[in-house]
Amino acid sequence: MGLNQTPAANRVHIGFFGRRNAGKSSLVNAVTGQSLAIVSPVKGTTTDPVYKTMELLPIGPVMIIDTPGIDDEGELGRERVKKTRQVLNKTDVAVLVVDAVTGMTGADEELVHLFEEKEIPYVIALNKSDLCAVCSFDADDPHIWVSAKEGAGIHSLKEKIARLAVKETSKQRIVADLIQPDDFIILVVPIDSAAPKGRLILPQQQTIRDILEADAVSIVVKDSELKPTLEALGKKPKMVITDSQAFKRVAADTPKDILLTSFSILFARYKGNLESAVRGVSALNRLEAGDKILISEGCTHHRQCDDIGTVKIPRWIKDYTGKDFQYEWSSGTEFPEDLKNYGLIVHCGGCMLNEREMKYRQKYAEEQGVPMTNYGILIAQTQGILKRSLEPFPDIQKLLEI
Repeated sequence: MGLNQTPAANRVHIGFFGRRNAGKSSLVNAVTGQSLAIVSPVKGTTTDPVYKTMELLPIGPVMIIDTPGIDDEGELGRERVKKTRQVLNKTDVAVLVVDAVTGMTGADEELVHLFEEKEIPYVIALNKSDLCAVCSFDADDPHIWVSAKEGAGIHSLKEKIARLAVKETSKQRIVADLIQPDDFIILVVPIDSAAPKGRLILPQQQTIRDILEADAVSIVVKDSELKPTLEALGKKPKMVITDSQAFKRVAADTPKDILLTSFSILFARYKGNLESAVRGVSALNRLEAGDKILISEGCTHHRQCDDIGTVKIPRWIKDYTGKDFQYEWSSGTEFPEDLKNYGLIVHCGGCMLNEREMKYRQKYAEEQGVPMTNYGILIAQTQGILKRSLEPFPDIQKLLEI
């Protein structure tokens, strides 16, 4: 991903939902002006959610999601419906596509209930108006008559989606509000077998961009280069930001009068869950041997032999607590519905998840009384440097004294 490309997590997520053969895929193609989705008169052509990033005027950068029919049947059908329901957790605007000839059904009403329960703004697109002899183009909100085949009502539908997609612009920055123009910021980026070849990972890219926009200077080094860089720099940096996995070494090499934190901690603040993550990590001290811990990641990647989620974090927890626990893992869009059996959830920084989905996961854990923290907070806690890593955020740091 280039520095100027909008990350998927920052795009407006627009989900198209409805029954099989209501014309969801045809409507997706009509709205986008592209053949993004396969269309067929056969029910159930869309078997998995289809994601497409694009620019959609007048909204801007969006993620279009075409979903399987909510009324799918059979064992495979139930799995497809499950996937469709999972999409709701990341949807910023929902488009319910209804066959105008047959009208609303119980399955459609159930979707409306889910939209309202999850507080998702929605529009009901009454599709196939070209086949409906009594269609009226004066449908009351949230309804609108459209024809994917004829193109009727598509412009009005896009305008409705755009109005629903308007969100208050977040004033939260990743790091820019903590620094001044001309400050030096050192970013520590380990290059090992787990690092992607030829590129920086998304949080590192976004942090560099935020530093540039603050008119400050970013200096990127490997963990092995930090100490000599500090000695040769000639100017004390305002802050050192590190990959969480290198926390222990970086903390030892960074003088106490230089602020130290991690990408994971910065992004927890950016996504609004730093406070809950700090509160959640205290559960480590209360867990009993044999308790279950869920380790969850928002992306999917090839597991390395010394993978952070499956190897390093369990090892660091064992070293810190001296106890053996049961571990379970989830990744990508998969997140368990029943969390009550877990004593703690350890989540990645969520850079690949949009704000709505991260808030959903946090809220879901809170409702079931399960503490949740993130990789960076947990690693800092197990390495004995959590208090120091929170120095840039004194109000959050005070939570450690409670």
